[in-house]
Amino acid sequence: MSIVPDEAHPAGPTGRVAAASGTLAEPQVRAMFDRIARVYDVMNSVMTAGQHHRWRQRAVDLAAVGPGSKLLDVATGTGDLAIEAAGRVGPTGEVVASDFSEAMLAGARRKQTPIPISFEWGNALDLGHETGSFDAATVGFGARNFSDLDQGLREMTRVVRPGGRVVVLEITTPSRPPLSTFYEAWFDRLVPLLGRFDEAYTYLPASVKRFPGPHELAARMHAAGLDPVRYVLTAGGIIAIHVGEKPGSAVDDGSARGGGDVREDPAEPEGSA
Repeated sequence: MSIVPDEAHPAGPTGRVAAASGTLAEPQVRAMFDRIARVYDVMNSVMTAGQHHRWRQRAVDLAAVGPGSKLLDVATGTGDLAIEAAGRVGPTGEVVASDFSEAMLAGARRKQTPIPISFEWGNALDLGHETGSFDAATVGFGARNFSDLDQGLREMTRVVRPGGRVVVLEITTPSRPPLSTFYEAWFDRLVPLLGRFDEAYTYLPASVKRFPGPHELAARMHAAGLDPVRYVLTAGGIIAIHVGEKPGSAVDDGSARGGGDVREDPAEPEGSA
């Protein structure tokens, strides 16, 4: 996979240093995803042992959508979370999926789905939809790439109706062995080796490290206007799924509520979701 020097993607030490810090300018992030779009699904499956589909299913569970619901999937990538959501809302509902990488959207549109999905180019910091126009907004493994996380969370909150939900699915850094040991070996040593082929694989582990931990992310979602905010840690603490509700009337099924701010899944084996 080649690296093409241009204004959006500086080659050489400067670009590599920026990727290693886990921070890239928005044009660089977009160019990076355009380059890796063709292998994105394969790499996701390899790096998550195929579990990423189950984590997306859990995220849609927490979005609490059903037949007739309207959902916006932000930073949809190749559309897997949107496809899962479309199966829940059915033909009477609507799923809109946006991304700022045209190559990723092209990959999403090639997937066959029984329920039509509206794939559109979009900027997570300025979603271009009316306030309160969706029952839920989701982002799966994309919030790390927002150039302004707080603005992205505010925009997702804005477009959700009162009583609707915002769900953020992200990789996080586990604190307990053996998963913390595995995580360090995999994300800090093996994945960066792929960086010799493309800086995207240097950027990935670095972006996870600089991203807010579960408690901080929950606080920032609350600051964006969501209350309450809860999160689930699964896969041994490698995956965090946050869900926040926009204040207002809603039918609450209780799926995201519990006795505290943090809920793990002791009934499920580590490494699964």
